[in-house]
Amino acid sequence: MVGGSYGVFLSADLFLLFLFYELVIVPKYFLIAIFGSTNKEYGAMKLTLYSFFGGALVFLGIIAIYVTGGSLDLNQLAQFQFTPQLQSWAFPILFLGFAVLAGIWPLHTWAPTGHVAAPTAGSMLLAGIVMKLGAYAGLRVAMNLFPQGFQMWRTTIAVLAVVGIVYAAAVALRQRDLKFVIGYSSVSHMGFVLLGFATANVFGVSGAVLQMFSHGVIGALLFAVAGRMIYRRTHTRELDALSGMNLSRALPFAAFTFVVASAASMGIPGFSGFAAEITILIGAWKSYPLAVWITGAGMVLVAAFTLRALKRSFFDVDLANTAAAPPEMEPITIPEKLGAGLLMFATLAVGLYPKLLLDRIQPAVEAMRFLK
Repeated sequence: MVGGSYGVFLSADLFLLFLFYELVIVPKYFLIAIFGSTNKEYGAMKLTLYSFFGGALVFLGIIAIYVTGGSLDLNQLAQFQFTPQLQSWAFPILFLGFAVLAGIWPLHTWAPTGHVAAPTAGSMLLAGIVMKLGAYAGLRVAMNLFPQGFQMWRTTIAVLAVVGIVYAAAVALRQRDLKFVIGYSSVSHMGFVLLGFATANVFGVSGAVLQMFSHGVIGALLFAVAGRMIYRRTHTRELDALSGMNLSRALPFAAFTFVVASAASMGIPGFSGFAAEITILIGAWKSYPLAVWITGAGMVLVAAFTLRALKRSFFDVDLANTAAAPPEMEPITIPEKLGAGLLMFATLAVGLYPKLLLDRIQPAVEAMRFLK
């Protein structure tokens, strides 16, 4: 699965990129179906069917590119001028095929189900890397090869992105399973990536790429706490059950980590989430001011469901038993602390000094055809 992800990011040939893109699906299915929990067969099959549906659309787009352009080399194709008529129908097919894996609304329902069914490592890979494959390929292939088609459809992408941000955040507010909360938060945060793409300016697209990194780190950290630290010790992810366990005293490191991850997810200044989202919103203000206002409501919902999950998981106090000793649980291990510490350091470092990544992202974005 990781090897296929590397292949997608490194491929300069369109067929190889598609081959690695599809290759990720196979281990993803077995990872969930064999090692998962909570309707694992259903979650694995749903994720696989959605992925194959997206792959079929991508394959149609690639055939159109090869028949017209006569090559599969991405560097050569980037110089080829496809006709506006072709771009008008080939772009939405190709972009939608990739965007399915990025969790675009309304084809997003595989993501929360897959995240919940997957084992902890699988959830971290899905949120941290696999969802980014769709966003990266949509930017690198669909938007770069079909710039006129992108200009025709970018308003539609912006609308779907804004709906996805607000809708997923609202649904997350009603979830009772901690992993479902984080799964829907992933869909909401990936909506910011698509909104950044739709801005079609350097600021917005650079922010979208930064958000891909930021959400990868934050999402993985949240799933690490929910799955590895909490579920492994309590054998439940139900917020109602967790609220009576006094976990802030039983697992203080897990509580601290979840507070940091929640702050980063809400976009608190000083974390990578803030740097990415403010960059996207500045870019969006230039193109779609109304979208920024609506997205602001979505960000309020993000804060609401994150604080609700944090309070119910760790800080709900049973007034009748305030003096009761916390339940005996296996302490957080050194490898768990090191892994969480690395992810916390990453989101904090990029949040405090976003130029570290933006200085590398912006030159690559400025070279893309759809900005010219």
